Amino acid sequence: MSRWGGIADAIGDATGESFRVEREQPVGGGCINRAAVLGDGRRSYFVKLNSTDRAEMFAAEFEGLTALASAEAIRVPRPICTGVADGQSFLVMERLDLGGRLDGALAGERLAAMHRSSAETFGWHRDNTIGSTPQTNRRERDWVSFWREQRLGHQLKLAAANGHGGDLQHDGERLMADLGLLIGHDPVPSLLHGDLWGGNIGSTPDRQPVIFDPAVYYGDREADLAMTELFGGFGSEFYAAYRAAWPLDPGYGVRRLLYNLYHVLNHLNLFGGGYLSQSRQMISRLLAEIR
Repeated sequence: MSRWGGIADAIGDATGESFRVEREQPVGGGCINRAAVLGDGRRSYFVKLNSTDRAEMFAAEFEGLTALASAEAIRVPRPICTGVADGQSFLVMERLDLGGRLDGALAGERLAAMHRSSAETFGWHRDNTIGSTPQTNRRERDWVSFWREQRLGHQLKLAAANGHGGDLQHDGERLMADLGLLIGHDPVPSLLHGDLWGGNIGSTPDRQPVIFDPAVYYGDREADLAMTELFGGFGSEFYAAYRAAWPLDPGYGVRRLLYNLYHVLNHLNLFGGGYLSQSRQMISRLLAEIR
């Protein structure tokens, strides 16, 4: 167990109570990080692990979890500590039992409450990551400019660097030139999870919704809601409860496609393959909305 010595010391320093690892349980399912549950017989923690050059990624996630928890709207695993030890970067957080069945209506209601937490500008005080892709969050007062430069423009530049040029870049530039016509409303900067697909929400046994693995920033709340629809899994009760708590503006159907284009482009940059065709199709549909 000595290989956990540095992380155990960090847990002890953060909690004010000595921690000695007596049990470790690897956790599978992640495609970016390694994970394990560490226990001392009385307490247990969920630990994410990666190479030492990923320390800033974990530091940003720690701050993101703290920001979401501060909204006091929907539960997140409480972050304990982060840093570099034992030849790896790490993030330690509260271990929660997520074996419960999700209460979709409660999750929708709580997400709307979280989105009520606002700021004066879009973006965040630091950059973070979406998956393992750098996500820039320079603060801006104009949402259209933010989405053009720091979301679509950023992903398109990465795609070009990854060899995806041609029509994708040409049509992407046309789309960004008329972005304001597609967004078509003036949102307030809402606190966003930033990567809210079905794999990043769970439930405690008493059916309290829990969100995790965030890519936090302040943006149009509809960007979070759109992401929940990209891969499915949230259910009609979730959307009905969200809309009852905070109705959506007209034009959400088009914005949903636009906001999800960011995530599909990110998947193209991370995984390649069929995401190129999907990205092109989405851009074509959005350009058709402008004509």
